[in-house]
Amino acid sequence: MTDEIHRLAALSPLDGRYRGDVGHLAAYFSEAALFRYRVRVEVEYLIVLSRAPSVGFVPPLDAQQQARLRQLYRQFSDADALAIAAWDRRVNHDVKAVEYWLREQLDRLGLERWKEAVHFALTSEDVNNLAYGLLVREARDAAILPPLSRLLERLRELADTEAATPMLARTHGQAATPTTFGKEVNVFFMRLRRAVEAVRDTRLTGKLNGATGTFAAHSVALPAVDWMAFSRAFVRALELEPVLLTTQIEPHDSLATLCDALKRVNVILVDLCQDLWRYISDGYLVQRPAPGEVGSSTMPHKVNPIDFENAEGNLGLAIALLEHMSRKLPISRLQRDLSDSTVLRNLGTAFGYSLLGYQRVLRGLDKVGVRRERLRADLDAHPEVLAEAIQTILRREGYPEAYETLKGLTRGRDLTLEHLRQFVETLDVRDEVRAELLALRPESYTGLAADLARLRDDRTAGGW
Repeated sequence: MTDEIHRLAALSPLDGRYRGDVGHLAAYFSEAALFRYRVRVEVEYLIVLSRAPSVGFVPPLDAQQQARLRQLYRQFSDADALAIAAWDRRVNHDVKAVEYWLREQLDRLGLERWKEAVHFALTSEDVNNLAYGLLVREARDAAILPPLSRLLERLRELADTEAATPMLARTHGQAATPTTFGKEVNVFFMRLRRAVEAVRDTRLTGKLNGATGTFAAHSVALPAVDWMAFSRAFVRALELEPVLLTTQIEPHDSLATLCDALKRVNVILVDLCQDLWRYISDGYLVQRPAPGEVGSSTMPHKVNPIDFENAEGNLGLAIALLEHMSRKLPISRLQRDLSDSTVLRNLGTAFGYSLLGYQRVLRGLDKVGVRRERLRADLDAHPEVLAEAIQTILRREGYPEAYETLKGLTRGRDLTLEHLRQFVETLDVRDEVRAELLALRPESYTGLAADLARLRDDRTAGGW
């Protein structure tokens, strides 16, 4: 079949309709990629064994031999993946298939003397957990963090540009104290930045300690080796955090932490998408139509906010998967059950829907512009939002029942600025206070919103 037919026949839209958007994740999460990462762990383990004098039975590998071994995963090909898959069908064990294939490669490379050191004293989970730790970390760093960084940059630019653009706020969907568009965008920027930092800073863990986490096979064969120190050093060499005390499996706690952190990013972005969708609906934002794009099959005028809708849907799918993973993966019956294996194989699906969501939010943001005149018109239509300002100034002056007075005047009524001015004229206040009240305007009643829009660290702002 052609590539197009493959996409049309794919069971998952990630491998079909959206393959062009997320296909590069296959380099980390496909079955072939998992084979490659397992080969990488096995090769690096063999090299470290050959460097440890206390191991003894593994001859040293010179620099050229080590380089040839590393080429097995650095130049891993489709043919290599197919060969391992053939072994897997034969023995019905994917990690053992990697071992058998690797032994064949040692024969081909003239390294037969090292065959019995391949997979020495390891359980499959020693290889699997380290392979997943590597592929998840590298997928996060190379494929997930870059679009999130671009999203943060775009939100920061929008917050700065619209820092002083006044906008009617809405609480409970009702007209409320004015804000600025930039301040509201900066709220999302700050939330998202904190969430992205949690994703970036999560240190993934790994273990290498044998069939039930006791180093039993290691220590019975080579009791003189400090296997705990060896395990720590090897896992750290892979840039993972070592865990010594486990059952057969690495407990997945750090992976669950990463899933929760990604879920938080996605929840914040769903919130952003829904607000932007509403701003488009209210006419606060205008979308640039894409040439040739159709918004409706029957209504020619439509320019739909499809990017934010698409993002919301895909992020929701990712949230559901990530939540399941963070709850399921840390749970394993006794010393091992296999229920985590099939869940881990769906990490790429969760990452794929997340990435697709990030791309769609970026695309949507690139299409929108702020309609400042519409924001101003909406403000002008709701002068009642000045009731808060008036009653607060009156409280300062000790005016009796200030809140109740404004409540009776404004609640459930259509007011104009002139109505408020007439009311102010009736107040028994000093002339300078009356002038202060008459000078109030919805568009200028935004407090510190413009400063808040430019704030970049709300954890250290201020001098208290």
